[in-house]
Amino acid sequence: MISARTGDTPAVHTKTETPAHAAAAESVLRAQDVLRHLGLDTSEAAQRLQQYGSNTLPPPARRGPLLRFMLQFHNVLIYVLLAAGVVTALLGHLIDSGVIFGVVLINAVIGFIQEGKAERALDAIRNMLSLRAQVLRDGRRQEIAADGLVPGDIVFLASGDKVPADLRLVEVRGLRVEEAALTGESVAVEKGVDPVAASAVLGDRRCMAYSGTLVAHGQGAGVVVATGAQTEIGRISAMLGEVETITTPLLRQMAAFGRLLTWVILAVAGLTFAFGTLVRGYTAGEMFLAAVGLAVAVIPEGLPAIMTITLAIGVQGMARRNAIIRRLPAVETLGSVTVICSDKTGTLTRNEMTAQRVITAAHVFEVDGGGYAPHGGFAIDGGEVAVAAHPLLLEIARCAVLCNDAALHRDGDDWRVAGDPTEGALLTLARKAGLEEGFEREAAPRTDVIPFESEHRFMATLNHDHHGRGLLCLKGAPERVLGLCATQRGPHGDEPIDHAHWDAAMHAAARDGMRLLALAVREGEDALETLTFADVERGGFTLLAVLGLSDPPREDAIRAVARCRSAGIQVKMITGDHAATARAIGERLGLAAEVNAISGAQIESMSDEALQRIVADTEIFARASPEHKLRLVRALQARGEVVAMTGDGVNDAPALKRADVGVAMGRNGTEAAKEAAEMVLADDNFASVAAAVEEGRTVYDNLRKAIAFILPTNVGQGGILLAAVVLGMTLPMTPAQILWVNMVTAVTLALALAFEAPERDIMARPPRDPAEPLLTRFLVWRVLFVGLLLVGGGLGMFVWEIGQGASVEFARTAAVNALMIGEAFYLFNVRSFTGSVLNRGGFLGNRYVLIAIGLMLACQAAFTYLPAMQALFGTAGLDVAAWTRILGFGVLTLLLVEAEKALIKNLNHGRKAGNTRTTQ
Repeated sequence: MISARTGDTPAVHTKTETPAHAAAAESVLRAQDVLRHLGLDTSEAAQRLQQYGSNTLPPPARRGPLLRFMLQFHNVLIYVLLAAGVVTALLGHLIDSGVIFGVVLINAVIGFIQEGKAERALDAIRNMLSLRAQVLRDGRRQEIAADGLVPGDIVFLASGDKVPADLRLVEVRGLRVEEAALTGESVAVEKGVDPVAASAVLGDRRCMAYSGTLVAHGQGAGVVVATGAQTEIGRISAMLGEVETITTPLLRQMAAFGRLLTWVILAVAGLTFAFGTLVRGYTAGEMFLAAVGLAVAVIPEGLPAIMTITLAIGVQGMARRNAIIRRLPAVETLGSVTVICSDKTGTLTRNEMTAQRVITAAHVFEVDGGGYAPHGGFAIDGGEVAVAAHPLLLEIARCAVLCNDAALHRDGDDWRVAGDPTEGALLTLARKAGLEEGFEREAAPRTDVIPFESEHRFMATLNHDHHGRGLLCLKGAPERVLGLCATQRGPHGDEPIDHAHWDAAMHAAARDGMRLLALAVREGEDALETLTFADVERGGFTLLAVLGLSDPPREDAIRAVARCRSAGIQVKMITGDHAATARAIGERLGLAAEVNAISGAQIESMSDEALQRIVADTEIFARASPEHKLRLVRALQARGEVVAMTGDGVNDAPALKRADVGVAMGRNGTEAAKEAAEMVLADDNFASVAAAVEEGRTVYDNLRKAIAFILPTNVGQGGILLAAVVLGMTLPMTPAQILWVNMVTAVTLALALAFEAPERDIMARPPRDPAEPLLTRFLVWRVLFVGLLLVGGGLGMFVWEIGQGASVEFARTAAVNALMIGEAFYLFNVRSFTGSVLNRGGFLGNRYVLIAIGLMLACQAAFTYLPAMQALFGTAGLDVAAWTRILGFGVLTLLLVEAEKALIKNLNHGRKAGNTRTTQ
């Protein structure tokens, strides 16, 4: 048995005294007690597997399904609703009681299902781990299940592999790893074996390959330094499990409202009982029924149902705008968002490398278009130029095609690259110049190639056309390629290299956040048949161009950022990319008048208090790790901000879960990100976030309108009963009639408000204050004002009919219908809190309002005239004179509320004018 062990009982370590990325490869191999050419032996691997466990992520501790379901009822408003259901059942109205309990059960089932989906975020991360791995054991290469890897295993990597564990690389050959899901880096990262500083952030650890990332190019080998929960992806999984999901502003407000309402109901009912028995001399039994009737009157049984339905309608509206909501309350939360923290790669940008600048000896060409779609042209100083007028562009494009291993193909409306994204950008550039790679490669077939390797920092190809003429094409890092060039291609032929020109142009491109790539050729290689490093190193190349490449911002993302800023919403970019690249993108996006950026290393050195101070005035956070993203979200929330976080990678999942609204990308997002988020963008488009914010604000407006409509009914009913007790009168409504009014109001009239269109200024307002109560002073006034109108109408109608000698049944029926007709007219009023509705749009602008009023009238006709309903509710048929008085009260309610709107608008206008004069 071959053994890699150097002693009888050495200790096995998963890491060295210094971090693996900061130690030399040989030091790490010694610390892991393994020889590079032998690997572990089978018995040692088995022992380590027993010691360190399987290379899988541990399942989290979870609440059982029964507990999860029961906790859906742990809400004060639900308790109030359950109490209402119990009271209703005690009154013998089992159907109405069943409706109330049904609403509660539906809400609980929806919450239970959604919470179960949320818990699958951890499962999604676990599924990112590789299934198989190529390892060196017993001195030979073999393939094993990835969950059997242990610290000390030597693992081989090849293009297309998923990295199966955290590896300290010991050998690389042109290795580039796609780490966007873990670090946010927009392009594949070139890997090496040299150690880096111990303080280097994740994206700068070039000698490491992390579990769950993807090998984009080349080959390599590394020693396993961490498996399972000890890997970087395991650490993120643990963070995600520890992140507490915070409740939404609406749910917080509804909980506070429910608690307040509970105490108000109990207090008013208790005082009413005491007053009636002690002052008015009612029996305890009579006053108990009266107190129960008062409680039923004040409890808004339909409000949770209306809230759920309004949110559900908002979900449908957002789905039409490519925003898929996974948790209902997130709809409303979007309306109160004050800050959007966005990942850069694939969210604000296309996640497609694009050649945007071509620097030659004589000109600097700007290239139009973004992504891999070959649409766009060339411009100098803002003026478009023809490719035919600049033959050098064709030569550059031809070199870009020949010294290239990628392929570009069309997939429906999308263009895809097979191979390295940077090489795909070069093919797109060539197509914009009018060349087609298939033809060019047939015209000058490749004879030999030196693939790109990090130590040489270039790629070279030898091509011969069908006449036997040889051409050596070279691409690579500008400083490396320039060192091999003797001349540059000028407008009149080859000329000596002007280093000052190239340095200035490249500095400007780097300052704009572009990555640079140089292209050069050497002609006259007709006799050369094989290509060696010596052939390239002898130089003599002619520099054609230096290309500036970047992952450009989406055009619609630029417009969406401007729209968010006009709505008072800050947009902050949190990215794993470098600060210079991120700042350049941020300036093009228009994140702020002056874009400020800090790095992950700076965040690391800050206390939470210092971060809270600086986070408000900083738009870009570069080289950010998962911990940094989570800290930034918490810092913003500590300042009272309502935070939406967008992202697509597993590194975004903890922050997505912690944010008030987590927004994942639907096309390119990882399953971990989607499961942790409340919302998924079907089109991966940041612009859809702005559309979702508009929908969220509309939903909140409509919820407030529904509350402003429902509560006056409860105030009116409760006020009528309270007044009757105080005055020692017969109750104008029975508890059964009160419940009828509540249910009809909620099911027919209030529901119509869920379909209200957005107000015209909805995206011109600043975000509402998250601390603003659900019942503002204005809303409390409106509820009391309209409630007192309804008290006056309902009680007045009852007193009038009794005074005219009508029966109690007739008078109660008139009082109930007066209340309902007053509500119907008020429904028009509440369509706008401050704007007049005395116009065509105010009466006909929402067809659902008209349908709801029609349904309500049908219900009231049955309530009033059907014998079965008369027997059930104790009602009596009304005559034309009674209906005339009832309709008159409805019209009066409409006009009085419109007059109140006009008065408040004039007072506010006068107050603003006074403030303006004072400041002047």
